[in-house]
Amino acid sequence: MKPNMGNTDRIIRVLLAIVFAGLYFTGTVAGTWGTVLVVLGGIFLATSVISFCPLYTLVGVNTCKK
Repeated sequence: MKPNMGNTDRIIRVLLAIVFAGLYFTGTVAGTWGTVLVVLGGIFLATSVISFCPLYTLVGVNTCKK
């Protein structure tokens, strides 16, 4: 897997994951929507750690500077 995510993209995803986790664990968002946010936050965190987004490959986006 060749990296296709730049630093700005990665930072935004990590921040969103933190916000989603905060909303869930403080009880602001609960139920199905809370679960969806936690899963989405986990995906954001995982893709930012490995610097690769499979959806970017499908649509031909590359935010990684060469």
